[in-house]
Amino acid sequence: MHMISVLSLVEPVTSGTSGAVTSWMGLIMKGGIIMIPIVLLSFFSVYLFIERYLYIKKASAIDAGLLNAVVEDLKNGKPEKALILAQANPGAVGRILESGLEKAGSPLTEIESFMESSTNLEITKMEKDTGYLGIIAGIAPMLGFIGTIVGVIKIFYNISLADNISIGIIAGGLYQKMICSGSGLIVGVLAYSAYHFLQMMIDRYTINLQESLIKVLKVL
Repeated sequence: MHMISVLSLVEPVTSGTSGAVTSWMGLIMKGGIIMIPIVLLSFFSVYLFIERYLYIKKASAIDAGLLNAVVEDLKNGKPEKALILAQANPGAVGRILESGLEKAGSPLTEIESFMESSTNLEITKMEKDTGYLGIIAGIAPMLGFIGTIVGVIKIFYNISLADNISIGIIAGGLYQKMICSGSGLIVGVLAYSAYHFLQMMIDRYTINLQESLIKVLKVL
């Protein structure tokens, strides 16, 4: 009795879920061939955002303990020890500090120049491939509009063949027109939002990094 009651509860939920997925897939397929590049762009956007987010989050971690230890070693006249600490840090801040500490004893302008170049290089690495999100943000809505035009052409073509106007003929083309436009706009908005979110992460890191490096440069 208990087994029957459990199965009776699970089966409607399962069938309802699969039915919803099937209906969504069917709705997307009605968008026509233009939906193929739009769907591919959506998958690529998600992959690119996750990959860049994880990289930036890892690279932009600023270890306050490292900075304090480096500053303390420099104050105590131990630049070699500070350099070893910087080299042991896997983050971008470690590589930036390393580029400056390797030139310890050189003029401050030279040290600052090396650290600035290293900072620009690390920021460039973080921004790698994020431009694709900006491109997708512009292309996806345009593909949706192309699908809209194709849908309108299909409507008038079917009307010309049938030699009459009916709701059924018009609705067939409207499916493709509305699905393509909506999907393209959604993918474009998501890609646009993802691009600027990553840029905000990089900008925030740049500000925090500059504040941290100023403390080191003051000691040097």
